[in-house]
Amino acid sequence: MITLTQVTQELEMHFKRIDALLPELQSYMPFKEADFEEIEKIKTIDSFIYRFSKIQDRMGEKFFPLVLAELYEYKRTMALIDVLHRLEKLELLESSDKWIEYRKLRNTLTHEYPDNEDEIIEAINLSIEAYKNMKNIFNAMLERL
Repeated sequence: MITLTQVTQELEMHFKRIDALLPELQSYMPFKEADFEEIEKIKTIDSFIYRFSKIQDRMGEKFFPLVLAELYEYKRTMALIDVLHRLEKLELLESSDKWIEYRKLRNTLTHEYPDNEDEIIEAINLSIEAYKNMKNIFNAMLERL
């Protein structure tokens, strides 16, 4: 059984790695289609997408349920949407709808890339802001435990 400490450590590692590459990623903004022809930019973009997806998945699938379990608010039968609603009700998550938007961004980044560059460019720009919000949510939840 995975513990809250293990998930927290994994998430902290992903946050740290994105934080290290974020200045470089932001230096490429606004993104252009030509950016997808430069291997160094592609490496940075791909790394961000990979870490963003890992964070989004891990928070939704493991971290949130473990936070609720720590608060004696979790049931194994809860679907992700139920977990999100419960976190929102406990004021640990500002908006479950916002988290669903982050999930859609993750899906766009992982399922469309690199087929539709315009959509990916928009999703990357949005996901940078979403990343910052996800990190704030993570830190705020840790402070409440």
